[in-house]
Amino acid sequence: MKYILTILFALFFVQYASTQDTVTRKVDSLPVKLYLLENVTRDGETLPEIAIDEVEVKRKMGLGERFQWWRHRRLVFNVKKVYPYCVVVRESLTEVNDTLMKITDEKERKRFLNDFEKRVFKDYEDDMRKMTITQGRILIKLVDRETQNSSYDLIHDYRGPVTALFWQGIARIFGTNLKDKYDPEGEDYLIERVVTEIEAGRI
Repeated sequence: MKYILTILFALFFVQYASTQDTVTRKVDSLPVKLYLLENVTRDGETLPEIAIDEVEVKRKMGLGERFQWWRHRRLVFNVKKVYPYCVVVRESLTEVNDTLMKITDEKERKRFLNDFEKRVFKDYEDDMRKMTITQGRILIKLVDRETQNSSYDLIHDYRGPVTALFWQGIARIFGTNLKDKYDPEGEDYLIERVVTEIEAGRI
């Protein structure tokens, strides 16, 4: 063990010395980026000038402002992550409805829904498992926004009341509610603003 520590220390020292030497050489060498000064005449006097980018100076944010900024950035991150899945839900719902309208046999309808459910689980289960609880809550809200139906209602209508109760129970264990409705003018106002920015292509 003592010899291993000695070797690691020696390697660290060599690396440190090499870094110091590199820093020294960089200081002695010419900068890579050069600026060309232009002669500009004003009021009969010619002086060398260079155009520089405008610099905006802002005051340091207070603790409360930094916290609000951090919360907003986190909300933007979460909404951007889950919003594409809500679009998938909306488009998939249209596909399912169009197909079900063409199927009259009840057994065939159940078979189609079972196959569709398996395909959705295969494609998106891993992504869903990686979501945080907060992202899951936003997803439930946005599903209601995109489909005008709560997640609970969708499961109830397409998979039956027993399945809906089962998944509602799972959701409640993790502190979420499949029956949550989207309120763009109330508690979900900030989410709506972020979604609007996403749809406009600004973020």
